[in-house]
Amino acid sequence: MAAGSTGAVISAIGANTVITIAKFVGFGLTGSGAMLGEAIHSLADVFNQTLLFVGIKRSEKDADQHHPYGYHAERFVWALMSAVGVFFIGCGVTGYHGVHSLMHPEEVHGIGIALIVLIGSLILEGIVFLIALRAIKRDAGDRPLWRYMKEEADPAAMAVLLEDGVAVTGVLIALGAIGLTSVTGNPIWDAIGSCIIAVLLGAVALILIAQNKRLLVGPSAGPDVRKNVMRLVRENPAVEGVYDFKSRQLSVDLYRVRMDVNFDGRVIAEKARIIDEEGWKKIESFEEFKTYTGEFAERVVEALGDEIDALEAKIRKEVPGVEHVDIETE
Repeated sequence: MAAGSTGAVISAIGANTVITIAKFVGFGLTGSGAMLGEAIHSLADVFNQTLLFVGIKRSEKDADQHHPYGYHAERFVWALMSAVGVFFIGCGVTGYHGVHSLMHPEEVHGIGIALIVLIGSLILEGIVFLIALRAIKRDAGDRPLWRYMKEEADPAAMAVLLEDGVAVTGVLIALGAIGLTSVTGNPIWDAIGSCIIAVLLGAVALILIAQNKRLLVGPSAGPDVRKNVMRLVRENPAVEGVYDFKSRQLSVDLYRVRMDVNFDGRVIAEKARIIDEEGWKKIESFEEFKTYTGEFAERVVEALGDEIDALEAKIRKEVPGVEHVDIETE
């Protein structure tokens, strides 16, 4: 998943850098508030997607003594910073300019240049949007796309998808605003376009902030992961019951699970061939009994440990993404 997200983010950074330059040039030639709003929007996208890229790279660091479960949450921290940037830079600055233009309308000129810049931007933004959407669809696999996007999708890929979805919508709004300004000669439409773009950016920012906050707080693994883990544990003939099952999402597709399990000692003993009838018959003194029971207890503990290790290995093998499994005996 990280590879798909990284590709989407890099594509977005490259395309939005070109778009930002073109839009600022277009604003300088036209004086359009909607064009300035779109230029600020694209600049914010470049800044925010650079933060996403930094987060992806930092989250890939190997686990160490200080972070035994790895640095996966770095992805969510930087994505949260990116979302806050969308809100304050994209929404805030664009909204301020839109309100200022409503109060102090300015003439828009060079409409043809603005239209050329916006149409070119629309094509590039659309390509980046499709790249991000394709990456999320590929990661979702057979899972329902909407549920996957809401609960499990990589916040970096989601940020690119939402930001470029709004970018495409914003370009269409800017085209409409500049077109109405050209037809009516009233620059108020251009200012209204800036305000609508600001509202869209604010909505996307709040969605991304909420998603990354949820992931940083530490949600449980998805229902499919929990169900598959419980199925494997309960299918084990040595398991009599499962208690205090907990799970946590460590990264986009990495999970930790822990549980208390009540094992059937008779099954454990039978599996390990612990019961030694011949050895029992040879006991003739209390000291021999102590030795026999001590060895018996040692074999029980070893057999139980082997059973737990085998069960943890099976869970890690058969449930994708479950990297850390902690099973305690009840």
